[in-house]
Amino acid sequence: MNYSYSALSHNGGGGGFGGVDQHNRCCGNKAWCVKDICGIVCVVMTWLLILFAEFVVMRLILLPSNYTVFSTINMIIFQALAFLAFASHIRTMLSDPGAVPRGNATKEMIEQMGYREGQMFYKCPKCCSIKPERAHHCSVCQRCIRKMDHHCPWVNNCVGESNQKYFVLFTFYIASISVHTLFLVLTQFAECVKNDWRTCSPYSPPATIFLLLFLTFEGLMFGIFTIIMLATQLTAILNDQTGIEQLKKEEARWAKKSRLKSIQSVFGRFSLAWFSPFTEPSCRTRFNSHFYSV
Repeated sequence: MNYSYSALSHNGGGGGFGGVDQHNRCCGNKAWCVKDICGIVCVVMTWLLILFAEFVVMRLILLPSNYTVFSTINMIIFQALAFLAFASHIRTMLSDPGAVPRGNATKEMIEQMGYREGQMFYKCPKCCSIKPERAHHCSVCQRCIRKMDHHCPWVNNCVGESNQKYFVLFTFYIASISVHTLFLVLTQFAECVKNDWRTCSPYSPPATIFLLLFLTFEGLMFGIFTIIMLATQLTAILNDQTGIEQLKKEEARWAKKSRLKSIQSVFGRFSLAWFSPFTEPSCRTRFNSHFYSV
């Protein structure tokens, strides 16, 4: 466990705490940005794979199609899913996952938080923060994250209290676009076999086969991975238990919410906004503002 067990005393002290914490921040401190080379490479790979699927689906399957209605409907569906997947990915990556302010374990801040002399609390020795309940330290983000589920290199960020909705939407839209892509690939294969590979593609038969096979492999891999991840995330949310808590088999020291309350804590009250990466949940409860980054 990444914490020490401390007690407040008049001898305890420390430096001051205030101002804006610029750690893991970019764009003039407006966005969260983890500077991890492995995560950045995974993010670029994710974008390139989405762009590859975009190229093959549009250039090889839909635009050359002689069936205008089929092509138009599937083009709208594919582009909508691709846009929402990309937006969800960006939102997950650039959103503060729920970082606890660094260095808030000073005597002054502890007293402001309402802790009494002799009262016990958890302190993270790595970022000198008082750890709220269910927070864990991430060695990549170098911060304690509230309700940390896991660190995902594909979004170059932790999945935590403040960005779990966007991560779930990312897995949902990638899974949806993968299934849709596999459907389009199957229809294209059938069309090419029917026409002996002569008029079904603007490219040569070997190039067409290679592109379709690679897209099939990508769709299967991404689809299986994201469907499993989506199911895991939804199960954890419904059980009011994070991935780390499940992995460590931690006993619930917190009052578990009902399944409805658990879902609402991540997505807000039910509306179409559940499916939008541009809206924030409306039901978040902040128990102590000192545990939230400025």
